Amino acid sequence: MSPAAARKLRTHYGGTFDPVHVGHLAIARAARDELDAPVHLMPAADPPHRSAPGANARQRVAMLELAIDGEAGLTIDQRELSRAGPSYSVETLRELRREYGSGTALALLLGADSFLSLPTWYHWRELLQLAHLIVADRPGSSLDDGLSADLTEAVEGRWRAEPEALTAAPAGYVFRLRQPLQLESATGIRDAIAADSASWRQWVPATVADYIVAHGLYGAASSTPSSGAGGDISR
Repeated sequence: MSPAAARKLRTHYGGTFDPVHVGHLAIARAARDELDAPVHLMPAADPPHRSAPGANARQRVAMLELAIDGEAGLTIDQRELSRAGPSYSVETLRELRREYGSGTALALLLGADSFLSLPTWYHWRELLQLAHLIVADRPGSSLDDGLSADLTEAVEGRWRAEPEALTAAPAGYVFRLRQPLQLESATGIRDAIAADSASWRQWVPATVADYIVAHGLYGAASSTPSSGAGGDISR
């Protein structure tokens, strides 16, 4: 791989996307624009840190395809769906590192809540040996004062304020991605759909909402209206 290619940041955004919603898209777009690099969204097949998804892998990919249709710089990476067993991030990063080589700048994009829970992840300390971490700040998160002792020790001296720092090294830095206020969550959306609340449609792209209704996902009723009053369904 040429030096120029190695310096190009590869950013991968993992998650269950159950369903993909406007908050996910806001994070992906913010990372794409702030880092001037494409973002690869990676749906997890068997997420080890949560209960089984409400939609199957094929349905979650279909919703992602609808959500990013026409979006420059956003693509889908389905590698975790073809790998047996739990979707451990460290296994994915090991695979990406083998694919890209040791000199390529590689980053894992994750939400603040996921970042705070890193010490519970499988072989979590190895993550920073394999990639940079881009942390999408969430309103009300505790990034400034809520890190555990283990996490504080692991990221000490690794925070970088400039996105250019992530292309200067293949791995090892932590970058805080600040994004517009987003209050929605997949849990809140699923609950609102199950409760037949009209508000849920505002939190997902229209094509995704239509797919959810057409396939009866999350308890959606076919009579769900196409629009309705808003509301905070964060969870």
